Amino acid sequence: MPDPVALVDCNNFYASCERLFQPALRGRPVVVLSNNDGCVVARSNEAKALGIEMGEPWHICRARVDTQGVIVRSSNYTLYGDISARVMRVLEGFTPELEIYSIDEAFLGLAGFENRLDAHARALRATVLQWTGIPVSVGIAPTKTLAKLANRAAKKAPESGGVMALLTAADQEAALAKVELTDLWGVATRMAERLHAIGIRTPLDLRSADAKFVRMHTSVVMERMVLELQGVPCISLEEAPPDRKMILASRSFGQRVSHRRELDEAVTSFTARAAEKLRRQDLACGRVVVFIHTDRYRPQDRQYAAERAITLPVATADTGKLNRAALQVLDTLFRPGHAYKKAGVMLQNLVPARTVQASLFDAPDDPKTIARMQALDRLNARFGRGTVTFATMGHQPAWALRKDFISPRYTTSWKELLCV
Repeated sequence: MPDPVALVDCNNFYASCERLFQPALRGRPVVVLSNNDGCVVARSNEAKALGIEMGEPWHICRARVDTQGVIVRSSNYTLYGDISARVMRVLEGFTPELEIYSIDEAFLGLAGFENRLDAHARALRATVLQWTGIPVSVGIAPTKTLAKLANRAAKKAPESGGVMALLTAADQEAALAKVELTDLWGVATRMAERLHAIGIRTPLDLRSADAKFVRMHTSVVMERMVLELQGVPCISLEEAPPDRKMILASRSFGQRVSHRRELDEAVTSFTARAAEKLRRQDLACGRVVVFIHTDRYRPQDRQYAAERAITLPVATADTGKLNRAALQVLDTLFRPGHAYKKAGVMLQNLVPARTVQASLFDAPDDPKTIARMQALDRLNARFGRGTVTFATMGHQPAWALRKDFISPRYTTSWKELLCV
């Protein structure tokens, strides 16, 4: 039998983070909104019971559902990221193999724990709750796909106590019989339609299908899905995340932007954020892409969208150099007379910073530049993002995200620590 794999998933993670430092929110319907307070991206169980849908625009939801008494919060990614890191540090103590899959999910290799899987999973769940305050569910199975299914079953069955193991064929088939094709990990509506076309209408049909036949009519990804549902591991744990091919930083503006200075501030701010991620992975960038566009949902506005790139002579991780490149591209994109709704920066042609090759006339980042960027990152990590910035990024810009319901950053800002 393959080594067991567990999926640990934080329950209603964003809503749980909001409740962590505000106990009065427990037992009440809580929703968290996306950037610019647009759509619902997280719901507590109480909010789900009211019929509030995931991804629903808040202004439509507010008109459709009686939202009196519903607690609304803007996305507080700084808080969520810090709480996520704390949860993952706790999980590291329960496995020699940990793959952080997303901000609120992680796969754990449990080889060697076969004789005490249930007790180990319940101890993990209790420890995470005690040490971080975040409730989690644990699904255990021979493959990652089945572990996803087990985790879903753990959430749907209160009697499970948040832990579900699908280790036998009978248990796996019983769980598959309760879900739809689109409930499976990686099966979207369009793929489900393709499977329906070849006679596969349920997860049990997919499990019993011939893997080669499925690959012939769909893709190698679905072939792996069939094998994983049959208990054959095809998706291994990734303890070290692969190097990125691209880093993107973009946002819709809190209000439309018409002035070039404001657009400069936005683009350099996005570049600085992407450069911070770049250095965190010890990478350098060789190509900078900038895009801007107006609000496509306002046909009464003059519409405009453009994207261009610049290739750097030598790859760099210096925010100053990347900012200059981004502004150079923006010079060719900007058109006066438009009200811009969104901008973004992509860093491409990423290479390990230690292997950057010099050109005839240009050298890689020198030790002083590297030290300056490291000092910048340390200061912002210690005292909060935006403590030290480039002047071109502006201060309290009007284009910043709308966050009318934002909660304090309890764990990362000295000014916003919880008062007791």
